[in-house]
Parts: sequence; structure tokens; C-alpha cells
Amino acid sequence: MIKKENLDKTSAWPFVEAKKMLRERKSIIEKKGKITLQTGYGPSGLPHIGTFGEVARTSMLVNALKHLTDLPTEIITFSDDMDGLRKVPDNVPNKETLEKNLHKPLTQVPDPFNKYDSFGEHNNEKLKSFLDSFNFKYDFKSSTKLYKSGFFNPTLEIILENYEEIMNIILPTLGKERQKTYSPFLPICPDTHHVLEIPVKEINKEKSEIVFDNNGKDLASSILDGHCKLQWKVDWAMRWYALDVDFEMYGKDLIESAILSSKIIKLIGKKNPSGFAYELFLDEKGEKISKSKGNGITIEQWLDYASPESLSLYMYQNPKRAKKLYNEIVPKAVDEYLDFIEKAKTQDELKLLMNPVWHVHNGKVPKEKMIMTFSMLLNLVETSNANNKELLWKFVKRYKENIFEKEHPIFDDLVGYAIKYFNDIIKTKKKYKTPNQKEKKALEVLIKTLDGCSDKMSPEEIQTLIYSAGKDNGYSENLRDWFKLIYEVVFGDENGPRMGFFISFFGVKETKDLIINRIK
Repeated sequence: MIKKENLDKTSAWPFVEAKKMLRERKSIIEKKGKITLQTGYGPSGLPHIGTFGEVARTSMLVNALKHLTDLPTEIITFSDDMDGLRKVPDNVPNKETLEKNLHKPLTQVPDPFNKYDSFGEHNNEKLKSFLDSFNFKYDFKSSTKLYKSGFFNPTLEIILENYEEIMNIILPTLGKERQKTYSPFLPICPDTHHVLEIPVKEINKEKSEIVFDNNGKDLASSILDGHCKLQWKVDWAMRWYALDVDFEMYGKDLIESAILSSKIIKLIGKKNPSGFAYELFLDEKGEKISKSKGNGITIEQWLDYASPESLSLYMYQNPKRAKKLYNEIVPKAVDEYLDFIEKAKTQDELKLLMNPVWHVHNGKVPKEKMIMTFSMLLNLVETSNANNKELLWKFVKRYKENIFEKEHPIFDDLVGYAIKYFNDIIKTKKKYKTPNQKEKKALEVLIKTLDGCSDKMSPEEIQTLIYSAGKDNGYSENLRDWFKLIYEVVFGDENGPRMGFFISFFGVKETKDLIINRIK
């Protein structure tokens, strides 16, 4: 049980947002007797890492709520699968099939993978599958099912009743040409099954019916039972209203939409949810990650190279700062994860609440003693030429006595991740430096220095001797260049491990042989 004074003091963002939401919606939540949080997903493309981030962060907020209130919580993961397919994604097969079915609701577009009844269902199942793999607790909702089942009907009637006022909210935000054709309601064409964006001619509130101008022909449509869907900003407000949503986070590109949706839900009689705008995810070039482009690192790729917990940690940190997501950031994220686990072992309760791994592990931080960093392990994969877990473990055990795989499950997983990451990402990009005569002479002095070392020396003692070798051979003014030389020659990179620790682990003789082979 966490002390109340520490819950009051902590500034960890899940607690800050949870307390804010409990304040803003106190009377509403008490009346309902539960707390509802929503995450949204547009299944126009395969689920991407940003979708995971939204569910992961919302789950962290739920964890914080459990320490602040006894009220039950639920996360609704809502799929906007009745939306029309606007363009063909870049990362799917059978694109011609999708091309023929543009503008149809995603649940009426054939599955290009030929696995499910529709593209929308395929992407929904992919979403549920990867959320399940992370053991997230959520309640999946399909837009198509809620529209067609009539669940949304009462709220749709309220939207129609307030049609003119809603138009007054939306129209000033649109250009003059768009104002002429805009309607909050989008009919599903009975002939083409397209989601139509066409102007309204007549409204019959008693019959819950709208007559649209479909290229000069009248199209009469009921707004109920899935015959119409709502434009995005009105649809979002309608979901909040119908599902009694208390909290939703969203990307900063949706801030304007959230403002308009908040005005609409207030107009139709309810308070808007507590919101949290997070920064966007970017690829290596700094471009926004897109479902249809498939740019940036995928969830599957991250999980090939690192643990789910390391990905959750990356999502926890600095949610209001833009994050680049590409392969090369994985080792740093893993090492930060390991470092936070180590720090947690000596932290008091208040500091522990600020430690990201407390939130990643729902308050149950692993106790495992760390053997080495992921970056160091990647260097060992290279220098030992180990190509499977068993071989790399044997190598580790040569220098670390009395360690066993079953006592180090996190590190055991790291061993497998390191081999795959090195072979897939690092190996192809290695550029080993060929030292010039001056640099070669300095490295030969380093080899002689290592002649005076033994495996029984401490990493600090070895590190001191390496410093001295650099200072005595032209690097006294800039030792960073000395270590950069070693790294570029030995590891094919500008950066590398702390050499004293590496040598004490890898072995003095083995390190000497490695340097000799690199400068031949």
C-alpha cells in the first residue's frame, strides 16, 4: 500500500493526469460508479507502434488510478472501421483489390491478405492480437457493429435534433467551398456502398431522415442503424457521449478536433472527457509515422530486437516530446530500461513512483541483478562471433562464474535479442577504420600496455592504464579521440563500451589478439 503523502507528492505523469481527471469529473464518475477511458484506432492500415503507445500509456494511467480510487476502470479500444477507405496503403498486397473498393466502409472492403471477411476485420484482428500479446486489459468496440446494432441510435437522434447548432460550430472552421457541401451526416450509398460526402437538402427530425443531393438526384436516408455515419469531429463527440468516456489521450495533430468535439458534446448535454495531448512519433527522417506508409520501426521489428517492457518504457518517457522511432534507438532504450531496474533497488517509495519501470511493471519492479548493458552484449556478439544463445552464454560464463540462465530471465532474453539485432542491423553497417602509421603506433603501445595486465585486475585499474597509454601517445589533450580510435578500429563504430570493463570481461589475451588482428 503506497503512502498517501507520496501519492500526493509524486509528479509522475500518469498520477498527474489521473488526479486531474478525478477532479474534473468527480461527480460524474461517482454517479456512474466506474471510470471509462478510451483509445481510438483507425483501421485504414495495419496497426503501428503509435497505436500501441496510446494503449500502453492509457494502461499506465489505469495503474495509477488503482492506487487513487477503489472505483472499477475500463479501457475501450474503439475501431473506426465504418470509415471509408480513402487511399490504398503502401504496405499491403493485392493493391488493385483495394483500389476497386475505395470509399467503401473498411468493413466492406475485401481483405487483401485473404484471411478475413474484410480489410477492416483483418486490421481489427491484428490490433487485438498484438494488444493481447502485451496482456493489455481492454474492451474492443467496432464502429460498424455499434452503428448497425442501433447502439448509437439515441445519440444520433440527439445529434440530428441539434443539427443547426452543430453546423454553427463546425462551419466557421472550414473553407468557403467546403462549407457549401459539408454535412455532419455521411450516407452510405445503397448502390455503390460508398461513404458519401454530399450536401443536405432536407432534414426530417420526426422520421430521423435526411435527404441529400447526390449529384442532382435526391437520396433519402435514415440516420439510424448504420445507414449514415458521422463526420469525424461529430463522430468523436458522439462516441464520448454514448460511451460515457471520462478520459482520452490523442496526438497533438488532433488538438483542434478535440476542441470542436468538446464544444459539440457540451451542446448535446454532457461534459467532455479529460484529455491528454501527446507528441507525435517520427521516423528516422523526422516524418510522422503513418499506418498507410508503414514508415518507422514496426511493433514486430521492435519485439524481434528487444522486450515488450523496453518498448513500454520508451512510450512512458516524455509523452509530450516528439519521439523518433527507428531501429537504431532500440539499444539505448533497452539500456535505459536496465538502468532504471538497477536504480529501483535502492530508491525510496517516492522516488520509485517517479521511476519509469514502476509504471511499466504496474508497481512490481523486477529484482534481477544485471550482468551487463545491451550495448556491451552487442560488442560481445561481434568479438566472440557467437551466432546462437547457447554459444554466447558459454562465452559469458567463462568470465562470470556462478550465473545461471534461469536466475537471469531478462538477460537470457537479451542474449537472443543481441544476436538478432547485431546480425540484422549492425553487421551490415560496420565500417572498420584502417589506422594510419601514427595511430597504428599508438595502438601497438596499447597492446604492450595490456601485456602488463591480467584478468584478475579490476576494470578501473585496466581503464587507468588505457588512459595513460593514450596520454603518452599524442592524445593527452583529447582522450575522447583516443577512445574513438579504439572503437573505430576494434568495433567499427565511433562509440563503444567502457574498455576497462570490456577487457575484464572479454579477457586480456583475447582483447590483445582482437586489436592485433584489426591492425595487421
